[in-house]
Amino acid sequence: MARAPLLQLSQISLTFGGNPLFDGLDLAVQQGDRIALVGRNGAGKSTLMKVMAGLVEADAGLRSIPPGVTVGYMEQDPDLAGFATLGAFAQSRLADEDYYKIPMLADGLKFNPDTPIATASGGERRRAALAKLMAEAPELMLLDEPTNHLDIQAIEWLEEELSTTRAAFVLISHDRAFLRKLTRQTLWVDRGMVRRRESGFDGFEEWRETIWAEEDEARHKLDRKIKAEAKWAVEGISARRKRNQGRVRALAELRAERAAQIRRQGTAMLEIESGQTSGKKVIEAINISLAFGARPIVKNFDLRVLRGDRVAFVGPNGVGKTSLLKLLLGQIAPDSGTVTLGTNLDIAVFDQARARLDGEASLWDNLVGDPLMAVSGASDQVMVRGRPKHVVAYLKDFLFDESQARAPVKSLSGGEKARLLLAKLMALPSNLLVLDEPTNDLDVETLDLLQDILSDYDGTVLLVSHDRDFIDRIATTTIALEGQGRATAFPGGWSDYARQRVVGFDTETFDNAAKKPAAPTSAPPPVKPKSKLTFTEAKRLETLPDLITKGEAELAKLSTLLEDPALFTRDPVKFGKTSEMVAKLQAALQALEEEWMALEEKAG
Repeated sequence: MARAPLLQLSQISLTFGGNPLFDGLDLAVQQGDRIALVGRNGAGKSTLMKVMAGLVEADAGLRSIPPGVTVGYMEQDPDLAGFATLGAFAQSRLADEDYYKIPMLADGLKFNPDTPIATASGGERRRAALAKLMAEAPELMLLDEPTNHLDIQAIEWLEEELSTTRAAFVLISHDRAFLRKLTRQTLWVDRGMVRRRESGFDGFEEWRETIWAEEDEARHKLDRKIKAEAKWAVEGISARRKRNQGRVRALAELRAERAAQIRRQGTAMLEIESGQTSGKKVIEAINISLAFGARPIVKNFDLRVLRGDRVAFVGPNGVGKTSLLKLLLGQIAPDSGTVTLGTNLDIAVFDQARARLDGEASLWDNLVGDPLMAVSGASDQVMVRGRPKHVVAYLKDFLFDESQARAPVKSLSGGEKARLLLAKLMALPSNLLVLDEPTNDLDVETLDLLQDILSDYDGTVLLVSHDRDFIDRIATTTIALEGQGRATAFPGGWSDYARQRVVGFDTETFDNAAKKPAAPTSAPPPVKPKSKLTFTEAKRLETLPDLITKGEAELAKLSTLLEDPALFTRDPVKFGKTSEMVAKLQAALQALEEEWMALEEKAG
């Protein structure tokens, strides 16, 4: 007998701002489903997920969940009001015996449970919300952009956790590598319709293009039929008025059908114009070091960036990637060493803090009021790559409606803010692009277009990103910041770095400063791998001893409590719960020790 779905939506209709977002939607999530929820920015992905979570009530239709099934939702902006620390929020719905999960999850997601809510960053809050959801272990997890504000190591840790979970989940993410690895089904939200594909994200783009091509062919046939029927109506109706009113009505229905079809949203008109040609040498850093107090950012680092290079900076959150960027751009001075910028540089910066956007001002004022885009004597024009253009027309190039032009920037979604910042960035000629987390919140289509634009860009690109797929597509060199001031250059993108890191790539032999080909020699000896572990396994092996130590310390506390001979008589409920916690923790520790031993054996 087939099991009931974990969640079912039947005939859901929802209207926002006078426009129907969904109409008559039917959707089911089954046990074992791992669903990628994809679609353009503004298509309604997050709204649909909130309907699934029961946080948004549909205008019509039914949401049903079988008795006893739990559904957990991780939103993009979690509300932590009323809690003192991130840990207190994360464990707020847990039974006492499950508190041990939070330190382990916090270690993987890289946040401190003792951090006060008042001082926690947006990224830390989101990580605590994700830990809370994973600790509660619902049968169905609804995850809205869980990888935002996670570094690559934390993303890979999360991939491993989700790949082994028994729970079903629905996942919204812009990270294609993350989606490809984890998903088995795809839900595509497009113009009010939700299509389901019984395959994961890999292959989605080909499937989407096939559907669009079929739509175009059907629309073309409909247009031809309407044209033929309209010609008949003009030439032949007068002699057969009564007998052919049905055909006239059919023509009206065809026209109504054509008018009701919702045209696909186009792609943003991303276009970068290279400015003057820069010198061949763009940046040269010699033996630079920088520290903030006792925390080293970089030590004795050398780098030469040449015209046309695409350099990606990767590393854990807080390791100093943005600080190194500022150091290389001359915005901050090194403690020692020298940084020399090349000649004729026109620098354009996409900053992750969106500092160039005034949230209180309108989109119109953000563009017209930018001194770099202002047109003298014109309050409705912006200068776009040396030519004046009406501000609304330029906003439409980036998929903004005319009605949004006077809306405040703070009302925009994360993806819309990113598009607006790209609009400001791409209005100016440049030959050095600095992109600090440009991929956050952008949909797949815009990411594809941005990648194509950067591939054809004549200038130089410095990129900070946690999107492994995007780095692989763009970077020619990857600078890995690994903490304690260690920064190392590797040729290629993220996958190249991860592979070279595992096999013990000798970074001293990679002359990133000059990139000169090595002199011909006899066949070199093969590189002997230092480890048989994958990059993720090697990182896991590093963290397991600390996790085991923490678990043993917690087990010792609980065991001491059970040693009290009067506990069972005084408080049998507490005795029972403590005994259960000890059993669970012992099982968890045994699993961790077995994992550690297996990885140690594999590492040789």
